[in-house]
Amino acid sequence: MLTSAAHLLFYRLDTDQHVIPVNLDDMYGGPQPSECWLIGGGPSLGELPCDEIARSPLPKMSMNLSGTGLLRPNFWTSYDPTARFHRSIYLDAGILKFVHRRRAMDLVPETTFKVCECPGVIFFDRHAGRDFSTFLSPQAPGIIDWADSMVQAIDLLYRLGFRTIYLAGCEMRVRPPAELWQQVSERDVSVDPLGLLSDFFKLCESHGLSWQHAIPSDELSIYHFEETKSLRAAMQTDQHYFRIAQSLRLARRNLTQHGLQLISVTPQSRLNDHFPYRDISDVLADVRRTVGDAGREATRGLYSQQASRSPKLTGPMRDVKPPNWSASSSSRRKELARKTPQLLIEQEGWLATGKSFQQAYCTPREMG
Repeated sequence: MLTSAAHLLFYRLDTDQHVIPVNLDDMYGGPQPSECWLIGGGPSLGELPCDEIARSPLPKMSMNLSGTGLLRPNFWTSYDPTARFHRSIYLDAGILKFVHRRRAMDLVPETTFKVCECPGVIFFDRHAGRDFSTFLSPQAPGIIDWADSMVQAIDLLYRLGFRTIYLAGCEMRVRPPAELWQQVSERDVSVDPLGLLSDFFKLCESHGLSWQHAIPSDELSIYHFEETKSLRAAMQTDQHYFRIAQSLRLARRNLTQHGLQLISVTPQSRLNDHFPYRDISDVLADVRRTVGDAGREATRGLYSQQASRSPKLTGPMRDVKPPNWSASSSSRRKELARKTPQLLIEQEGWLATGKSFQQAYCTPREMG
């Protein structure tokens, strides 16, 4: 058993801090670009058809508390301390959880369990120092560290093999309080709805509008779930969102070079100026067409099905040898088969010739 996480991207840990490698690189890559929902915590998530997202045959990744009360994720990750999240996330064996190694010995909230004891927890190390041109770096020894859960989630999904990510509930901004926005509207003040929250408050002050009277509790609700932040903390969060949105804009060339597409389904997101935006109903319709509609798939008669269910093609389809195949490479494969026959039981030539595996790949001495 290994005791070091060196050169491993994903691994599990036990309470002795022994490392158990887990190879998940490109696990979810397929013959067409694999797609995934990335669920944000913005208030707009409550306005999207979350029931349809949950039923769609695309996996869902949540970050921190995003999706709480609306849908259950397949993948989950966080950047913040363990105590900020729910026990049910850590103990749910149906959720694959990606957590930084330093959280391994934290206690799961309301239990005496260590995080590393929980089912489906995968650990990783972070890789600092990546810039816009190296945002995605397949050979990097760890997951990108830009002090942001969403950036971390994007890199994780890329390493897992996903190449299309739909961003839901990812406004990347904090909306001004409705009460204060109403006052601004009544005074016919020109305001950029996607501008910085700090600039909005400065504008209010310049027009004699007191936000203290509009927000007597000094708390803003900035998520789709029940949680608030102070005005100062909300402005800092909005600044952070703005910085990450601009960073993703500046990393677009790198994303394109690596075949990763970010598509927003979040109305009024700051990302919509820089990345494709699609109406979520169109995305859901495309998913049903390309992947399938699990809720409407018929079952009757399938177990007695005899006819081919292949699609209609414009021409024949045949499996062929790879372009670099040669007699010498075939000899090398047979030599490899002689040494490790259990790995090559379906090598071309065995089934085609009707020979037994031993006849095809073993020497007379080995057969004796």
